[in-house]
Amino acid sequence: MGGFDPDGEHDAFRCAIWRLNLAADQQGRGYGRFAVEAVCAEARRRGQRRITVLWVPHANGPENFSPRLGFRPTGETLHGQIPRRTPADVAAGPADQGGSHTPGAAAFTT
Repeated sequence: MGGFDPDGEHDAFRCAIWRLNLAADQQGRGYGRFAVEAVCAEARRRGQRRITVLWVPHANGPENFSPRLGFRPTGETLHGQIPRRTPADVAAGPADQGGSHTPGAAAFTT
């Protein structure tokens, strides 16, 4: 799920992805990456400059997924969730970075 609330009280919820769930047998096929890229594209369209992903730690959790897409720890815990954020301005899209399709740091650096 993606959410956009530029006036939100907490920065982590102004532009965020949370509760991205895929069945175990569907993971590793690019569906999660596709969903994150779609939310990132919408964030850029809406003029957002940072994106946060939130996840709940557990044995089969997604802790290795968002770092591969360039999201970095914030050092916070919010309501039992771990936020990670894009480290740079998301205004620059993949086309601005030599065609990269990864929504993380390489795609968002200006």
